Amino acid sequence: MRRIAPDRNQLLGIVAEVFREHGYEGASLALIGKATGLGKGSLYHFFPGGKEEMASAVIAHIDGWFEDNVFAPLRDNADPRAGIEHMLEATDSYFRSGRRVCLIGAFALDESRDLFAGQIRDYFGRWVTHLAEALARGGQGPAEAIELAEETVAAIQGALTLARAANDLDVFSRALRRLRKRLALPAKI
Repeated sequence: MRRIAPDRNQLLGIVAEVFREHGYEGASLALIGKATGLGKGSLYHFFPGGKEEMASAVIAHIDGWFEDNVFAPLRDNADPRAGIEHMLEATDSYFRSGRRVCLIGAFALDESRDLFAGQIRDYFGRWVTHLAEALARGGQGPAEAIELAEETVAAIQGALTLARAANDLDVFSRALRRLRKRLALPAKI
């Protein structure tokens, strides 16, 4: 019986989980093949550039999700409060309330960082920029908005790490509750 290959989005999701579990260096083609059910030839068909192309495609896939579900609502929502609330809810959902490590953040910390530095910098930079712009539209001064946006993204990333390290998912939930209060914009008059 012929095996049906997953579509590219499904494949990227599976490959991402292998990278989350084993890191870039530890994610061998054998592990990726086992997880996807594809042989090396099929993997190279999808990703001629090998593991580096797979990781770059996974980062782009994650970035696309964040563009649609976090960055665009921050940028495009006429009500900055609603955009910020949407960001917090989407972030909680994506990271499964602290159960899922931030793969782009993990890549930023390991040996592979230099391979994907531009993609990593762009992802985090857009997050900070769009949040700072929403905060400024909501009444924060420009400098304070940038500082608060940086603190927010850093707090989310730190809470993910601490929740995993402590094996206590409530760490992430508590951090999001504190951020929700910290990001509250002044009431409109």
